[in-house]
Amino acid sequence: APAKPKVEIGQKTAVTQKVGQKSSVKQTHKAKVSEPVKRREKNTEDAPLYKVMLIGDEEYDQEHTIERICDVMEDVDEGQAASVFTQAQAGGKAMINKYPFEHAELYVEQLLRSDPMIFCDLEEEERMGSGK
Repeated sequence: APAKPKVEIGQKTAVTQKVGQKSSVKQTHKAKVSEPVKRREKNTEDAPLYKVMLIGDEEYDQEHTIERICDVMEDVDEGQAASVFTQAQAGGKAMINKYPFEHAELYVEQLLRSDPMIFCDLEEEERMGSGK
């Protein structure tokens, strides 16, 4: 047998509120004001930085190398690039700058794709107090 609804169709239901009248809400209990919820202290670590190292090579054209380093890395000016270039030629390699891993990897790739190629390497920065 089909279920029968408790309210018949066409039956009038009691409405205590008139159309356009504002309804009032009565609060049955007061909310307690207590101490604010303490949030956990965030335990964040800085992302490890990686050194972008320029590897010295006699084949480099100084002007091209300095120009490419400045083009690829916006935060390195020509003076810094020239200093890094001479250090790399004298000592085999020199640090250009430190960056988070993804940025450092991108910069190394872009310099390796230069024509003529500029040899670079990534080195993780030794972290103080890490126990490694």
